[in-house]
Order: sequence, then C-alpha cells, then structure tokens
Amino acid sequence: MLLRGLTWLILFQLLGTALNVLFLPILPGPIIGLLLLFIALIWRGEISESLNSASMTLLNYLPLLLIPPAVGVMVYVDAIAADLWAIVGALVLSLVVSLGFTGWLMQRLIDRQARRSTDP
Repeated sequence: MLLRGLTWLILFQLLGTALNVLFLPILPGPIIGLLLLFIALIWRGEISESLNSASMTLLNYLPLLLIPPAVGVMVYVDAIAADLWAIVGALVLSLVVSLGFTGWLMQRLIDRQARRSTDP
C-alpha cells in the first residue's frame, strides 16, 4: 500500500521534472508535479488510501527536511546581519501587501456570497 502511494508521488514529480526540462524552465519540476497531482486529485474527487498512507509517512520526516535551511541561516548569519534592515523592510512590506490583498479578496467573496444568498 505504501509503495503504491510513493510510486504515484514519484511519478508526478518525474512528470513535473520532464515538463520543466521540455517546456517550462521557469518553474521547478517538483512544483509542476505538485500542481499536476493537485489537479489529478481534484479531478478524481478523493484521495486513495495508498497515497494518504504515503503522504502521512513522509510527513513524519518533515522536520528532518527543515534542518538544512536552518543550518544555512546559521552559516550566513553575518551576511544576514549586514542586510538586516533590508530584509526586515521587505518582510514588513510583503506582510502589509498580503494582508491588504487578503482583506480585499475576503470582502469580495463575502459580497459575492451575500448576493448569491439573496438572489432567488
């Protein structure tokens, strides 16, 4: 069961990598594969037991995948400290833009839902 789910995950990653090499060099292959898997799951309407089992097993090891970026941050702490205010400014600006867009989008969706509920 687990092997079947892992096979599907690897197949979509390989398909995404192939599309990356052939047509879309802008996006990374695993991201393309993830989008294809998402589309396939929406089209199918359900998640198979094997894919669920494989993904839950991989989620147990997710913290191990976060160790290399944390080590990279610690190695380049001097470079980060040199550009600290630029990094903080970019983070604050992106936060403000994201919050504004999210609020605008939520208000549009609320208005749309209200119009649907009042229309006969």
